Formats: sequence, structure tokens, C-alpha cells
Amino acid sequence: MAQASPATRRSSPKGRRSRAVMDVLLVASAALMAVTLYLVFFWVPTEATLGVSQRILYFHVPLGLLGMISIVVVTFASVMYLWKKDKKWDDLAHTSAEFGVIFATLIIVTGAVWSKPTFGVWWTWDPKLTTTLILWFIYVAYLMLRAYGPQGIQQARYAAVIALMGAVDAFIIYISTWLWRTAHPEILIGPLAESDSLESRMATTLLIAMVTFVVLFIYILMERYSLKRSESQLDELHQIASVRL
Repeated sequence: MAQASPATRRSSPKGRRSRAVMDVLLVASAALMAVTLYLVFFWVPTEATLGVSQRILYFHVPLGLLGMISIVVVTFASVMYLWKKDKKWDDLAHTSAEFGVIFATLIIVTGAVWSKPTFGVWWTWDPKLTTTLILWFIYVAYLMLRAYGPQGIQQARYAAVIALMGAVDAFIIYISTWLWRTAHPEILIGPLAESDSLESRMATTLLIAMVTFVVLFIYILMERYSLKRSESQLDELHQIASVRL
């Protein structure tokens, strides 16, 4: 069965609805980012002990959240591809991994920038830092497999295994401050978070920052996924043309 071209898909009612959703997400993420920046630099109080450097928390924690969400998306999409054999799931997994390695890198960088004035060192083999570095290596291994590994269903199986390892590691990252003594503060978000771990305005700012970054992530994921689907469809057309020639 012949597949619709990328241009035809974009001009279809479904394509127009998807484009409208992405436009709304773009405007929402821009507006929320402006609000977040105002709250971080003008509204939220300066933390008494850590001082101005504590404001990086409002970027570091959302980036950490996205780094873990990304690997969960990769794992889910990989399993769905193995089950359904639908290329769209494989494209979603690959797309999420591309962003995941960026988020993991930014987690490490912002953590180092925060650590230097706070603890006097750029890096320490803290359990949370170590497991985050492991997540970064898992993302890199996943992308290297996608670039240089065997093609087809065998690659998908290997990639799903790597993604599952990343998902397990993401859970360990989340509970690491609960499992081990660590330089990181107590858990700030999720079911294990302490209800009074942050002052009210700090908690409000952090919550808005996380919403902002999640909305931004959904937008850029949809944009890159749309491009990835077009790339896959063009590759399929090229393969069909090569066979016919």
C-alpha cells in the first residue's frame, strides 16, 4: 500500500490539528518561560544558607525530571514497537533519546555549577551524581546503537534492553537520597517528597518551572517527532525507488 507523502500528511485534517496543537504549545511554553524567569529572578526569596546559587534549583530539578521522563518514553515506545511492529513507535523512542541525552548533559552541568560555590568542588562521587552519570552513558549507548548497530528488529530488541536499564536507573536516581547518605537535599517532588521541604514561594516557583519545562518538552518532542517521521517516510520511498531501479 502506498503511503501518503509528508506534505500530504501535513495538509490533512489530522496534520492541521497536530500543527494547531504544536502552535498552542509553543505559545504556552514561551509564556510560561517568561513567567518562570520572572519568578526565579525577581519574586522568589533568596535562600538563607545557599544564597543566590540556590536559584539554579529551578532549572536543575526540571531538567532532572525531563531526563527521567525521556528514558521512560524511550522504554515505553521501544516496547510498543516490539509489540506492534509500527515504525512510528521506533521513531518516538529515537526522538526521545535524542532529547534525553541533552537533558542528562544539562543535569550534570547545572549540578556542577551549583556544586562549586556550595561545596567547593565541581564533582563528587555522590550516589545521585553517579547514577545520573550512568544514565548519561545509557543514553549515549542507546544512540550509538541506533547509529552503528544492526538494523531492523534485532536493533530494536537491543535498544529496548538498554532503554529498560535506563528506566531502572532513573528510578534509582529518584530514590537515591532516600537509600543513601548524599550531599543532595531530600526529595523535593513526587510521592516521596516531604510536604514542608521548601518555603511556600520556593515550592510554587519550582512547580511552575516544572510545568514550564514539561510543556516545552512536549512541544519540542512533537516537532522533532514530526520531522523524524518525515525522514523515515523519505527513507522508505528511497528504498522502494532503489529496488524498482
